[in-house]
Amino acid sequence: MASALTLSNIRKSFANAEIIKGVDLDVTQGEFIVFVGPSGCGKSTLLRMIAGLEEVTSGDINIEGNRVNELPPVKRGIAMVFQSYALYPHMTVFENIAFPLRVEKLPQAEVDKRVDAAAKVLQLDQRLQQRPGTLSGGQRQRVAIGRAIVREPKIFLFDEPLSNLDAALRSEMRVELMELHKRLGSTMIYVTHDQIEAMTMADRIVVLSLGEIEQVGSPLELYHHPDNIFVAGFIGSPKMNFIKGRCTQSANGQVEIDLGELGTMALERNAPRLAGEEVTLGIRPEHLKLEQSNFSLSITPNLIEHLGIHTILYADVPGSEAFIALFEGEPGAEEGTPISIGFNKADVHLFDSSGQAVR
Repeated sequence: MASALTLSNIRKSFANAEIIKGVDLDVTQGEFIVFVGPSGCGKSTLLRMIAGLEEVTSGDINIEGNRVNELPPVKRGIAMVFQSYALYPHMTVFENIAFPLRVEKLPQAEVDKRVDAAAKVLQLDQRLQQRPGTLSGGQRQRVAIGRAIVREPKIFLFDEPLSNLDAALRSEMRVELMELHKRLGSTMIYVTHDQIEAMTMADRIVVLSLGEIEQVGSPLELYHHPDNIFVAGFIGSPKMNFIKGRCTQSANGQVEIDLGELGTMALERNAPRLAGEEVTLGIRPEHLKLEQSNFSLSITPNLIEHLGIHTILYADVPGSEAFIALFEGEPGAEEGTPISIGFNKADVHLFDSSGQAVR
């Protein structure tokens, strides 16, 4: 597949503070890429540099093989959809969508053609003569997306476009954006701090932390094979459980982990370097079971959330900052009453003292 966007050693500094620290990324034509990470990780800054709204301190941005560092946003072949709809309240939906075409001074026939096509795709064709004040939040966001579509860009950039919507509308708009991507076949780069949005929408996810890429991969790659503790803890909801331990010995493809009050555990890992090292075990809440498993422990729930389709238990476990268990339906557990839970060793993630995955 042809490359739609290439970032080569991109850096961004404000005064003496380096915000983006040497990012390399290759996006293929037609991909839906999601930048995800906590607030302050640099994801929006990176997007704004691609758009041309922030200058690049060093490195190269190439769109379809052409270096665009010095090009203004309008010349880059991109269209951006922001968190705020930024619609003109005195203009109709038609004129809001048509606005960038008016700026380009396109003929009226071309304007009509492009606006009508975008309105059909976004199911706004019955709303073209209304003003934004008469529309719902989801419809307004569609108008903002329509304004991007009519420009026929090489790349769509979305900067947290759903964060102003309520939970139900966000869910609907996620589906609409995925369907839009399928229909248009365009390259889309989407920024969010919501890892559920990232997991459900992306072809590939770029996980950022403190201006650096921690891992790039498909949603299931990141879920099943996180490269480090940061990715493991960020991807997945509820968050992965971490238990501190020490590797007492490592030989013949096995490591033995001392978990203090929880006992010892042997895992299949060929990692002789771990002997004597502090390590961390990771187990996802949904991989915990009430029946007998490879490894069992007793927990006393101090808080239980009954959500119908599943139940979430919170407990204090030695060596773990916060321990969460997720079970389907109603497991019959009670707050303050100890229960025995277990997990299979095959579901355990192991991290060394620097937080890197040991596979």
